[in-house]
Amino acid sequence: MVFVTFSSLFSFEGMQMGSFAFRIPHLDKMVHFIFYLVMVVTGFFAIKDYLVHRYKASAILLGMVVFSIMYGMIIEVLQYSVTSNRQGDILDALANSLGAITGMFLTRSLFYKGEQLK
Repeated sequence: MVFVTFSSLFSFEGMQMGSFAFRIPHLDKMVHFIFYLVMVVTGFFAIKDYLVHRYKASAILLGMVVFSIMYGMIIEVLQYSVTSNRQGDILDALANSLGAITGMFLTRSLFYKGEQLK
């Protein structure tokens, strides 16, 4: 979470990031997608043991997805309104949301094969 927040709001202007031999179109959207997919999967497993005695695992997973989507939207609004050289992008928010939703389906299919997510 700290890494995502820092990398979303910090200005990397003026830093040498190196040059790639080839450019990948929309690479930033893929990065957003992967960050939020990983956030949901790791976040779910980080908090499930603490909450599973009070809530069903499916509710915890859904809560993690909703939290991640809301967090991504807030970050995009902050980029638009608070930073001077970053800009909020609706397509970044969409990539964040799709990554979070894909993380939910990935968690359900890989880690709960054949089991009901209770």
